[in-house]
Amino acid sequence: MSLAYAECPLDVWESLAARYFIDAIRDENTQHSPRLMDAKDLKSALAYSMKYEAARTVSKTSKHVRSMGIEDNTSRERVDKFEFFFNRLEKLSNSSVAGKKNTPRRNSNVTCWKCNKKGHVERECQAITSNQEN
Repeated sequence: MSLAYAECPLDVWESLAARYFIDAIRDENTQHSPRLMDAKDLKSALAYSMKYEAARTVSKTSKHVRSMGIEDNTSRERVDKFEFFFNRLEKLSNSSVAGKKNTPRRNSNVTCWKCNKKGHVERECQAITSNQEN
């Protein structure tokens, strides 16, 4: 995607990536979930398709399982640990996504319109950012 659409804006690039991801899902029923939710980026398309798969798997197996409720301190501790690790994973995921958005995509074939140097586009030009800071 980054090589094929190097000069594309980031939001258009993410939308195209999400569409290609949804089209690549083999199971038609799994494709419907992110399409119906109108996933705009790759992260939400993946999340919706994984939620659908999980719900479908649980609904197949839950017909044979009885529900049961037990309240004790060990189950609460497990829930707290799970929430801690889930929050930690979410923070790591968000920081890696933020890092990817801020890192410029380098393509040696593009030329900057501002400084006429190859390898970056105008919005990533270092000449512009150094002038704006002054």
